[in-house]
Amino acid sequence: MNRRKFLGYTAIGLGAGIGGLTLWNPFKEGRSVSAQAITNNNFVPDVEIALTAQPGEVSIFSGKLTQVQHYTARVLKGPSSVVQTLENTYLGPILRLKTGQNVRVRFTNQIDQETIVHWHGLHVPEQADGHPRYVIDKGETYVYEFTVANRAGTYWFHPHPHGRTGPQVYSGLAGLFIVQDDEEQAANLPTGAYDIPLIIQDRTFDANNQLVYLSGGMMQRMNGFLGNRILVNGQPDPVFKVASNVYRLRLLNGSNSRIYKIAWSDGSPLTIIGTDGGLLEKPLNRPYVMLGPAERIELWADFSNYTPNSSVKLVSLPFDGAGGMGMMGGMMGRRRQGQSLPNGSGFDLARFDIVKKETPALTLPIVLSKIEPVDIRAAVNANNPRTFTFAMGMGSATINGRTFEMTRVASDEVVKLNTSEVWRLVNGGGGGMGMMGGMMQMPHPVHVHGLQFRVLERTPGAGWQSMKDGFVDEGWKDTVLLMPGMQAKILLRFVDFSGLYLYHCHNLEHEDMGMMRNYLIEA
Repeated sequence: MNRRKFLGYTAIGLGAGIGGLTLWNPFKEGRSVSAQAITNNNFVPDVEIALTAQPGEVSIFSGKLTQVQHYTARVLKGPSSVVQTLENTYLGPILRLKTGQNVRVRFTNQIDQETIVHWHGLHVPEQADGHPRYVIDKGETYVYEFTVANRAGTYWFHPHPHGRTGPQVYSGLAGLFIVQDDEEQAANLPTGAYDIPLIIQDRTFDANNQLVYLSGGMMQRMNGFLGNRILVNGQPDPVFKVASNVYRLRLLNGSNSRIYKIAWSDGSPLTIIGTDGGLLEKPLNRPYVMLGPAERIELWADFSNYTPNSSVKLVSLPFDGAGGMGMMGGMMGRRRQGQSLPNGSGFDLARFDIVKKETPALTLPIVLSKIEPVDIRAAVNANNPRTFTFAMGMGSATINGRTFEMTRVASDEVVKLNTSEVWRLVNGGGGGMGMMGGMMQMPHPVHVHGLQFRVLERTPGAGWQSMKDGFVDEGWKDTVLLMPGMQAKILLRFVDFSGLYLYHCHNLEHEDMGMMRNYLIEA
């Protein structure tokens, strides 16, 4: 059944005071989805991959192995280089595709919960986006078919079942989806061993090396899970042995809720070459970078000025405003009982040991890629942005006062295909200076499915002075970090695909509590 026919079955309802739309999903008659039901016989894949979510165990600390859930993959059609396996980790695999390739992924669930895979940041048809209404049970298979439409960049994939995304990602289900294209190749950036992924996560372990999740009850759910150990690529205290050469570092904040303030330990500036949606137009230098959950950043790391047998670290610097108590976060967050590493703490991430001398063969490009200038005049609502307010209450997490409904959209969540719009994203209703408003505000990294957007502007929020130089709003984005009291305007364009997509807070505990909504792209 094609998308137009799907929309033809849409039943329009009055809604419970919100002018909603109720959508019937033809692929979920009963509950399960068969592989054959959504395979297009006319789709000819260039690459076909078998992807499986399954339980496993891995050595993280000495002693007992840690029980995890993880993805495994094998190539059914195409070059074997499409799948890169990371060693000694629960994370991965890394899938490496090229713009324009037709991809078929046969995803099989072998864990004991319903699940589905979301291709974070990819521009795909709604049936391939991983909406939770498409969850499959253990032993079932879901077939994804799409053409890689994104420009070169660092994207990723993870589970997206409603109410269970947090624990499933926490258990180990996450991997990178790296896209390459001709423009990137022309930029002549580091490749191979000089192209290093860094997936940053925080975890808590018990005395038997087993993962501990949400032991603190409702307040921990509202704040978002914060672990007391920092892992990079699934390992604690990582050390990377490098030459005195230039490297491309691809950083993903794969944590459930922790925010990082990335910097070099010796105070050297960061050279930024890419964000969520790929390469920037030109390199940027920043003293540090704020990286919210799900955000990515790409760095040009030049170790040529370091002598062999020296070291430098990537660190996360301390900052204010993220303690989970709104404007009082910087003061109160660090006092919270039972939390040994609060959001906003400083710590080391990874050490780079320069072990041999090399003469760099590459120089930093002056121009990295072509990015069209922002033209707000193209937006149909340029003078009247849609507003979406993300707010916390006692045990609730809402967007415009609403929580998630599986197949329902409100009238202000319907957009038109082939149009551009401005959205205003608000954390906490504009400052939260009242006692309860300020106390209940928390950071919200806002993610919009199915597209990349441009950030037009942002206003200050909690902890602004400690982080204002670290927001990288240039280039293409799919996730924007909003501190308490902060607002951002973004420009989105809805092209190619109609259907039902999600927007939500990517603090996974907030998402699982219902801080997620559908938006409908109407043909």
